Order: sequence, then C-alpha cells, then structure tokens
Amino acid sequence: MPNDRPIAHVRFDAEGKPIEHWLDEHLQAVAQLAADYATDFQSNEWAYVAGLWHDLGKYNPAFQDYIGVKSGYKPDAHIEKVGKVNHSAAGALYAVKQHKHLGLPLAYLIAGHHSGLPDWYKTDEVDGRSLAEILNETEYLAKALQVGIPQPILDASLPKVAPKGKPEEWSLWLRMLFSSLVDADFLDTERFMQPDQFAKRGQYPDLTSLLLRFNEHMQSFAKQSRPSKVNQLRTQVLLQCRIAAQQPSGIFSLTVPTGGGKTLSGMAFALEHAVKYQKKRVIYAIPFTSIIEQTASIYRSIFGECVIEHHSNLDVINPERETAQSRLASENWDAPIIVTTNVQLFESLFASRTSRCRKLHNLANSVIVLDEAQLLPPAFLNPILSVMKSLVAHYGVTFVLSTATQPALQSLYDPFNKPILKGFESNQVTEIIPNCEQLFKDLERVTVAIPDDLSLERSWEAIVEEVIEHETVLVIVNTKNQAAELCRLLPVDTYYLSTNLCGAHRSEKLQAIRAKLKANQPLRVVSTQLIEAGVDVDFPVVYRALAGLDSIAQAAGRCNREGLSAKGKVVVFVPPNNHKLKGHLGLSANVSKSLLPLFTEPPLYYRHFKTYFEHYYAKTPSRDEQGIEELLTKDAQQLKIQFRTAASRFRLIKDEGYPVLVTYGEGAKLIEQLKILGASRWLMRKLQRYTVTLREQEKNRLLKAGDIRELTGLAGVYELVTAGIYDSKLGLMSDPLQLDPEDLVW
Repeated sequence: MPNDRPIAHVRFDAEGKPIEHWLDEHLQAVAQLAADYATDFQSNEWAYVAGLWHDLGKYNPAFQDYIGVKSGYKPDAHIEKVGKVNHSAAGALYAVKQHKHLGLPLAYLIAGHHSGLPDWYKTDEVDGRSLAEILNETEYLAKALQVGIPQPILDASLPKVAPKGKPEEWSLWLRMLFSSLVDADFLDTERFMQPDQFAKRGQYPDLTSLLLRFNEHMQSFAKQSRPSKVNQLRTQVLLQCRIAAQQPSGIFSLTVPTGGGKTLSGMAFALEHAVKYQKKRVIYAIPFTSIIEQTASIYRSIFGECVIEHHSNLDVINPERETAQSRLASENWDAPIIVTTNVQLFESLFASRTSRCRKLHNLANSVIVLDEAQLLPPAFLNPILSVMKSLVAHYGVTFVLSTATQPALQSLYDPFNKPILKGFESNQVTEIIPNCEQLFKDLERVTVAIPDDLSLERSWEAIVEEVIEHETVLVIVNTKNQAAELCRLLPVDTYYLSTNLCGAHRSEKLQAIRAKLKANQPLRVVSTQLIEAGVDVDFPVVYRALAGLDSIAQAAGRCNREGLSAKGKVVVFVPPNNHKLKGHLGLSANVSKSLLPLFTEPPLYYRHFKTYFEHYYAKTPSRDEQGIEELLTKDAQQLKIQFRTAASRFRLIKDEGYPVLVTYGEGAKLIEQLKILGASRWLMRKLQRYTVTLREQEKNRLLKAGDIRELTGLAGVYELVTAGIYDSKLGLMSDPLQLDPEDLVW
C-alpha cells in the first residue's frame, strides 16, 4: 500500500526499487542550507523562509500523483517543463497572500527557483511569465494548498531584517538570496539523487594551508630563478603585494608593467588578505579563455585540485531541456580558488537562470582579482562598476584591478558636468605599488616604432617582406581574418594562434613555441590578440597591427620579457582595411591614431594610459548601452524589477556563440563519454578544453552542411561530425570572410 507522506524527489536503487525523498525533510534541509549561505551577507532569515516555502506546490495532490506511485514514479518530475505540474508558483503566492508587498522578495525567489528570476512586467522581449502574472493565479493557490501542509512550515514568520543597501542595490541582494536558495536546493537534491557525487564536495584545505603551500612554492621558485634586474623587480612587487594585503577590505589597483609578475604577486596579495580578513575564496577573472588555460595551469601546479577552471562556453543548460543530471552538473564555485572569465563572472552577476546564479552567494567574503582590468567592456561599465561597489559595501568582497595599463575608472564628467562614467571616487581605490612611475621606468625593455603616417595602410605583401627578415618574430593582428590571410603568405612552418583552436590544441602549440624560443630556434608566429594578455612568451621582435594603446602595450609585454637583451623591438604597422574595423576595435584604433602623434614622451609612458582611456570612454556611445541600470533600478523601490530582460541584454560578447566539441586529442573519447554517461561536473570541466565557440552565422552554415550536430540533452552544444574541417594548423575551419570583423576577434 502506498505511503501517504508527500514526496519531493524519487530515485531508483540498483534493483529498480523506488526510493522516496520526503518533502518535509527536503524543505527543512534546504531552508537550513540556504540560511547558512546567506549568513555571509546577514540575510539568513530571508533565505530560511524561502527554503521552507520554495516547494509548497509539491503538496499539491496533482504533483504527488505525477511523481509518485500512480504514475510509476518519475525521477525528473521535479524539473519544471511545459506540460508538467507547476510547483514553484504556490510558495510565491503564499508569501504575498500572507504578507502583501513585504512578501515580494520571497515571491521572486520561489517563483524563479526552476525557470529563473522573472520580470515584474510582461514584455515581448523575453519568454516566461512575469511575477505579476504568477501572482494573479489565486485559484491555483487554493488547489495547491488544499491538503494538510505542516503548520510549522506555514507559520514561518517574515524576516525583520531590511534588504541590503539602497533600493537601486536590491536587485543584487535578491540575486544573492536567489543563489543561496537555488544552490541549497541543487545540493540537497544532489545529496539524495547522487549521494556519491555529493560526498565528494567541499573536501578542500582552508586558505591558510594554501598560503603555506604558496609560500613554499615561491621560495623554491626564487632559488631556481636566474639573477637579473627583472627578477629583482618582480621580487620587489611580490613584497609590496604582501605588505598591501594587510590593509582593510576594499578596492585595490595593482599597476605593474607586463612581465612584472602580476599573476603570482596578485595571488600573494589575495591569499594574504583572505587569511587576515577571513575571506572564503579567491576568484581570478580573466578576459580571454586563452589566458585561463595558462593561469589555471600555473595555479594548479601550486594548489592541485583546489583550483576550478570555469569557462563560459559550456554553461548553456536550457531550463526547457534540463534533466536532473544536467541540473546537478552546473557549477557553484565551491572550491577555494576559481579561475574564470569576465564573461562568466559579470554575466552571472546580472543573470536570471538558476545555473548561472547558483554560484553568486560564494562571491560573498571573497577576494576577486580582475586580471587585465582595462578590458572591461565600455558599453557595460556603469552597471559593472555599480555592482562592484555594492559587493564591496555589503558583501565583504575585496577587488584587485590588475593590469599594466590601468583604465581610468574614476568618475568622469564632460565640460557641462554631465557624468560620462559613474566610476569610483578618487579615494576609493588603493594602489598597491608605491611608485608606479619608477617601476615602469625600471622595467622598460623595448623600443616602440610608430609609423609617421598612421592613416597610410600597407599591403600584406609589404608586411610579409619585412617580417621574414627576422628569424624569430611574433606578429599580432586584430582579427582571425587578418591572421589567416597573413599566415597564407608566410612560410608553411609559421605558427598560427586564434580561438579557432580548442584550448588543449592552443596549449600544445604554446608549449612548442616556448620550447623553440628556449632553444633559440627560428620561429615565426601569427596570432590574434589572445596572445597579448598574460600569455608568457618572449620574442626579440614583435609586430603589432594598429590598435588601442593598451593592446600595443600588451603586445610589447611579449617582447624581451625577461630583459635579457638591451632593448627588444616593437613595430606598429597599419594593415590593409584597418579603417574598416568596427565597434571596440575600430574605436580603440582611432583613439590611438589621434593621440600617438601628440605624445612627446615614448608611446608607452606610464601616464599616457589615463589620457588614452579618458578619450576612449568619452568617445564610446554609452557606458550602459542596453539600459541595464534602468531595468533594475527604475521601480526598485516598489520591488518591480525586470530581472529576465536585464539578463537577456547583459551580454558582454554581442554574439556569445555556440560551443562545438571537437575531436582533437582526448576530445573524441570525452565526447563519447558524454553521450553515454550524460553531463557531470568533472566531464564538463574536461570538455571545456576541447571546445571551439562559433558565431551564429558559422554555426548555421556548418549545421546546414552536416559538419556539426547538436548533442541530445544539451541545448546549444554541438559536436564535430566532419573531422576533416578541424585542421592541425588552423583549427576549426569555418569561412570567416562573410562575417562581421568585430565577430572575428581572438
């Protein structure tokens, strides 16, 4: 005879016997776990009630019939999809029925705990019901709550703690609470559905232990390093980072020339600061996946499996095509050291989907290092800087802006006192390096040659003729189209680097490039800008296509990096059709073109970068081109917030692209495992290194030709079918000539 006790989830044992997860136990467990997470930002009472009420709709007899013995037990019944019994609306309706307007924060969290945070108003811009529509379903509430829910659950009192910050900051507070709820829900579900996987979580040493491990590594590293002026200056930077780490939490800048040791010194600051102020983790955010691979490798060599490397290209779980397994595989950043992208970090901070938001509560009480901070996208700077200020003020976050070309992120006004950039106040950012100007002079290792006429474009043939005079040379261009064209004209042994190569392939090529450099063998490399930011290579000569001043400086960082020769040579050139570059590429090149002839100091003089970025920001059409702040703040006082619309508009890359799993190296075996075993955290992490991201036009063309196909159960993820279009030199060959140049960066 069936048990009348309500069920939250069900799974089958090895013999096919159903095992029930009791609903009252699930609600209590989620409530307690969510409260534990929200304690870091003093909102545990809100999270507790949200956890207690999030699945009230599962008491609905219709849901119990659907999940239980009457339907033969359905393990995926708790995943809400079209045609299934909705269970997330009941708790939202109950919160508002009991507490009117004061129940709205809970209503957002509970209504969205499967499909994502909803908008308040319904628009045609995004799918899904608005919260206002959901709260009109009073008839549904009566049906869902017609059975006996335990009175202690229904009688939970509304928290007396006020929302965090000012009304314009409440959207972040709700996302942090939402993260606490959905991660708790994911994890308690995982504890029941996949107990072996759950048991592996959280088994990490604390940051004090990792700091000791780091210090041991640095001592060993120092003993092995050859004596040089550059290494002396790196040691000086490291010491200054350790000293500055003792200062209170806030916003810091780490302004060090390329090759000055920011990757390790920045980690020294982060760990020392985290230990002193009892932070929970270090998050290292990087603009490009190419740098992630190198940086994560460096940190993994020190900290082992304590490092999570999280790209954005496989974070594509669609709520409509979600399974219990794919739901549990999404990342929650539960490790002490995270290496991720700016896209993953900031799009998560403005996201509405559960898989993107679940990690956010783990940002509280953390140290976040923004590597190459100058690459924060100007079109989104105002909302990004606003959320950074809120994280520092209310969530115990310390930020480090790490770069050789520090952007001008202080508030900026036009001559009529109208704000151009809603940035930091002048006293809000603490510089870690006491005398940046002197450090830049001491680490000057190159001369930079600028053409007399920056409007005069040269032919590829003329550029090739000059490049081949050098036995060892790196050429950096602005687009994949340019890189492919130049590569065709250079000798066949020229190396090619772009994001058309999967991460594992790029890593192998970089390893071969470094080996040739170390052996002083002839070497020519053509690369997109992916090689500029943080990739550790050292060429005697570097050619750089005209670009932003910050890009020219980053290119110079790949030249005479170790200072072993008197001066390296950096040559700026103007390639064919450079005037046709659009968007960020075109604007940054034009700003350089207008400023470089006016400078009296050498092009990479320390103070030029502030001038460059002020001009650049002033010329960008908007610092919030998608109107994100208005969506989140206009009616925030009434808690009428457009979460889903803001999330759909907040895309740091215009066309974020579609991940294609390629059969390079171990990729073929991992793809087969994915088909057999389904999505899991460890497998998705490994597959990140065998992924190439395509723009929509490329994806559609290859799909139509039958060269790729979508993977069953993973919406928006594709596998390579025609192995021949993945070339050992050029990577995934899609026709770039028909695409917008702005889509061909990296």
